[in-house]
Amino acid sequence: MWGNVAPRVAELSPLERVRLRRVAMRYALHGWEVTPGACLARSRFVCGRAGCPTVGCHPALENWELAASADPARVATWWRTRPHGILLPTGRAFDVLEVPAHLGRHVLEAVQTHPAGTGVRGPVLATPTGRWMFLVRPGDPLRPELEHCFHVVRHGPGSWIPAPPTRLPEGTVRWAVAPEQARWQLPDSYLVQNTVIEALRASGVTLVPDLLPGHLPLPRRGM
Repeated sequence: MWGNVAPRVAELSPLERVRLRRVAMRYALHGWEVTPGACLARSRFVCGRAGCPTVGCHPALENWELAASADPARVATWWRTRPHGILLPTGRAFDVLEVPAHLGRHVLEAVQTHPAGTGVRGPVLATPTGRWMFLVRPGDPLRPELEHCFHVVRHGPGSWIPAPPTRLPEGTVRWAVAPEQARWQLPDSYLVQNTVIEALRASGVTLVPDLLPGHLPLPRRGM
């Protein structure tokens, strides 16, 4: 599968390879399913699949949704020989609310002093491309105010996120709030969404007007 793939993947030290494997296994041990990502090769990613046209970060396995696993032994085998990125499927153990970094910082400051306490605080990761991702309990669609807001992306079933310490061409994905800091607990999605809405309005972003009394709620897209 990998025999004729070029260019060569990024050279990592033995310590970095071990770290990738151990971190992937730690996610699995806490019930988060993991799937291997394509390997970074200079400024592009290679997965070893013949003819794969994707050069950005993507799953290494074509059937990644079915193959994703929380079995630590299985996860360990994926990272035994290759420096795969670590990808976490969403819509399973958690959903993700993705926002630009400037908005993410405002939201994080707000949730740290939120009256709901731990109900709105959870793991948050930051990418070197300027995106912040808030992990929340799965299953809730976006509120109508956020449905068509390009600042906010919800990752649910069928999607994935790169997890620390995955390398991207611009740098390494990191935790702004590590799962251990949040005690591996996930916040209520709507509490976080409400905080995002408040931050957007405070920054002058125009959202869908509040519904008038007696009006039907806006339809929501399917999960």
